[in-house]
Amino acid sequence: MHRRTLLSTAAALAMGLGLPAVAQDDPMKIGFIYVGPIGDGGWTFTHNEGRLAVEEHFGDAVETVYQESVPEGADAVRAMTQMALSGADMIFATSFGYMDQVLEVAERFPDVKFEHATGYKRADNVATYSARFYEGRAVQGHIAGKMTESDIVGYIASYPIPEVIRGINSAYIHAKKANPDVEFRIIWAYTWFDPAKEADAATALIEQGADVILQHTDSTAPLAAAESAGGVIGFGQASDMAEYKPSPRVSSILDVWGPYYIDRVQAVMDGTWESKDTWHGIGEGMVGIGEITDAVPAEVREEALALKESLASGEYHAFTGPINRQDGSVWLAEGETADDGTLLGMDFYVEGLTGDIPN
Repeated sequence: MHRRTLLSTAAALAMGLGLPAVAQDDPMKIGFIYVGPIGDGGWTFTHNEGRLAVEEHFGDAVETVYQESVPEGADAVRAMTQMALSGADMIFATSFGYMDQVLEVAERFPDVKFEHATGYKRADNVATYSARFYEGRAVQGHIAGKMTESDIVGYIASYPIPEVIRGINSAYIHAKKANPDVEFRIIWAYTWFDPAKEADAATALIEQGADVILQHTDSTAPLAAAESAGGVIGFGQASDMAEYKPSPRVSSILDVWGPYYIDRVQAVMDGTWESKDTWHGIGEGMVGIGEITDAVPAEVREEALALKESLASGEYHAFTGPINRQDGSVWLAEGETADDGTLLGMDFYVEGLTGDIPN
């Protein structure tokens, strides 16, 4: 059941005395575990916006709790265990690195429903969900390729996991289609959220000649570095980062979690929740493209919006052949599209990208 019907101490005593007792429905308690602070302006901020959407939608029927800046590892086990022991009916764990910890805690609390963002391991009471961020990266890549004057695009990567590698490949493929002379410089920051490291990475890329910065990290620091440098553009990551409009922030990838969270909470309430994997993109509304500002030439804006629409409708797939792997071997033949299994486990660069993927 989605709610626990509890008897108060007074009600229990009343039963013992043969008096009528009144059952009290508690609100459904929902926990959220965040890898960064809710004020990061990016990934965690948008997940917390989803939590707030749940509160607004269900009102007094739910109670939400959260813990922010939880490291991936033993701390996550403790945080989720504490939530489960405190009566959480459902827990959303919102970072890839929580995967094994979710399974560990879920095994101990089979009556609690767990949802793990961006993971791939499930159990009877563990579902997984993610967004097709690579679709948004394709749109960014097109704009980047068209707007770079130095032909050098910098990319700040977080961790070498399939989600991040997919994003790099998608951005590069579409930047290259837009500008055959483009090259990518990639710096691995090994963090999701560290403004100082992100700023240093952006500065280093700008010093290498990059006049466009893409990021798969969560703070606004790369945009601040671009603004300081002058003549460099960037993109909002996860949230709109609108304070940097109209430039250097010329567009953004938007992570839209609220509708999914509301749907899954409702499923628990209705008794229809099941363990499954959800992977939605622009078409389903889980990935959005923020306003493309007037800093982008009108022709490029129209091309980017057309690309967005073709991705949303399914008319076009971001990974459509011919595409070779980095070593020149054929990955996708002419007209062939990538299957989800390969994308979910992606551990290789496409042809044209330089450097190695770190272990």
